[in-house]
Amino acid sequence: MPFSALVPASWQLPPDIQQRLGDRPGRQRAMVAGGHLLLILHAPPKAEERERAGRLFWRNATGEWQSTHHGAGPEALNKHLDEYDKILIHYDHAEDNFKDVETLRQVLDGLVPLQRSTRNQHQALQDARKWVGDDRHLINVRDRAYELERSAEIIYQDVKNNLEFVTARQGEEQANSAHEMSVAAHRLNLLAAFFFPLATLCTLFGMELKNGLEEALPPPRAFFTIVGLGLLLGFILATVLFRKSRRKHVNQERR
Repeated sequence: MPFSALVPASWQLPPDIQQRLGDRPGRQRAMVAGGHLLLILHAPPKAEERERAGRLFWRNATGEWQSTHHGAGPEALNKHLDEYDKILIHYDHAEDNFKDVETLRQVLDGLVPLQRSTRNQHQALQDARKWVGDDRHLINVRDRAYELERSAEIIYQDVKNNLEFVTARQGEEQANSAHEMSVAAHRLNLLAAFFFPLATLCTLFGMELKNGLEEALPPPRAFFTIVGLGLLLGFILATVLFRKSRRKHVNQERR
């Protein structure tokens, strides 16, 4: 159904206004003709909603208000703004009691279209205020729309800052965990390097082959000689690896 078909048949809009209504709501705006004011506002948008739901608020030449969603009377605009207020309060509480990054992202996704809608809504009401004149109700509604716009901006900035802080903190925790794993792996490499020559020598000399060492060094001298040589080579190899790792760490800190 075209958006222009939402106009009730009982509304006596000037032709200049009727001709400017299209098949879709379009942007939020105010139209004035012949002493009549027509406000086209949007219902509070949702995070994944691409099509905006339009609402009409008509002030006739005698100052009487009508609306398509909140009935007659000047309070129709306040009821419309109450919906925005409730959603902003909900997002504010969600931001104060967030549990994880995903919650903050969901709040941020909902706030982005809401912030844009409150800004455009305030502009439309400001234009209506200029054209209509000294309408106290319209002035108060305009001021309230400004407060909603400011609230949406403040909550959006708070959520964005909290999201950046939590993301940075998680990144720091991951970096610390990676550093601890790197240190543990380095220690394991040093331990493996220290015992690798000993294990190799024990494997070689433990084979059932005559090597002459058992005759040159009677037991248990041959055993202790092989163990000592293996530990000495392991110490040398571990020292070399430790110095290379230390030199690489120092170079990274200088950069």
